[in-house]
Amino acid sequence: MPGFYRAETFKARECVGYLVARAHTLMRARIEKAFEDGDLTFSHWRVLMCLRDNIAVTCADVSRELMHDSGSVTRLVDQLERRGLLKRTRDKKDRRIVTLALTPQGRAAVNALVPKVVAHSNAALEGFTAQETKALIALLARLVVRVRDISDKEKADEQEERAA
Repeated sequence: MPGFYRAETFKARECVGYLVARAHTLMRARIEKAFEDGDLTFSHWRVLMCLRDNIAVTCADVSRELMHDSGSVTRLVDQLERRGLLKRTRDKKDRRIVTLALTPQGRAAVNALVPKVVAHSNAALEGFTAQETKALIALLARLVVRVRDISDKEKADEQEERAA
């Protein structure tokens, strides 16, 4: 199947990548501003959400999910641990693995901030029908899977080339 875009007619403002990046930038700026008056940053909240929703269980998982470098994630986790919002536990079978888990205080903190994020998300989606919102979520989820699969294949190909 030929691709959707053509070099001779390509326009940035009609490019999925540009539009997704632009929406992310605009939404991220608004939500980070909303977190300025609290004890936790939006980045802290995202780490806590990864743990709450079982998206990640180690610093490496969080780093991959949030696309942050491991040093940044370690600093965020250190801060959250000092505040008593998460705990680290060394795996009994493989001592190299350290899992992360929310404490009751961490669960309460992340859940207390969900309404703030919901309000900002709903404001961004104002004017969209429920059906349009569900379709947008489904399409973006599909795009994420597709791009992740491409990235995984490229990494596997690179490793195969280095091994050869």
